[in-house]
Amino acid sequence: MRVLVVEDEKKLGQLVQRGLREEGYAADLAEQGEEALWMARAVDYDAIVLDVMLPGLDGFEVCRRLRADGIWSPVLMLTARDAVDDRVMGLDAGADDYLAKPFSFEELLARLRALTRRAPVQRPSVMEVGELRLDPASHRAWRGDTELDLSAKEFSLLELFMRRPGIALSRGQLLDGAWDMAFEARSNVIDVYVRYLREKIDRPFGRDSIETVRGVGYRLRADA
Repeated sequence: MRVLVVEDEKKLGQLVQRGLREEGYAADLAEQGEEALWMARAVDYDAIVLDVMLPGLDGFEVCRRLRADGIWSPVLMLTARDAVDDRVMGLDAGADDYLAKPFSFEELLARLRALTRRAPVQRPSVMEVGELRLDPASHRAWRGDTELDLSAKEFSLLELFMRRPGIALSRGQLLDGAWDMAFEARSNVIDVYVRYLREKIDRPFGRDSIETVRGVGYRLRADA
């Protein structure tokens, strides 16, 4: 899952970004409203963590412009102000949820999971495709009754596939979904990680769930 963090307090922004990456998210960081707008227009983010107090365009105006541009990524607004008027203003601007500072990182993660389950279509808390099950909250995955030992990036890649079973995903789509802008792409990184994933979710079980789609990329079979 790919998340945009918009926070002008550099230390806090970097802490949130690092925490998300450690949880297997691809996380980009913007420190100004204008920067956040062009990044959100360029990348289809699964969620946006948006601070209210930003230099230049504030978070309310950023959210309004995103919605006016037809960008409907779930927005979780952060603010040091917990007044009812501020919460109402944020929600009216198009935000999906509100979190007051200071906050616990665990609560931020839980709110992000809840937002991405709801939008743009309802998603179950535990994903299932055939014999494969994946629980984003506990960061665990199984093939049947056997728990899979996946790295954070392998888990993120499997989640991308399981959100779109039966659909061919290009290498570009997989790269955008599981890696952030700080990553210097190598031409074969997707192929390498798909091979890692196959070695853990398929080969030990005599399955062939991830199919190569020539000229396109890869597809997780809907029956897995």
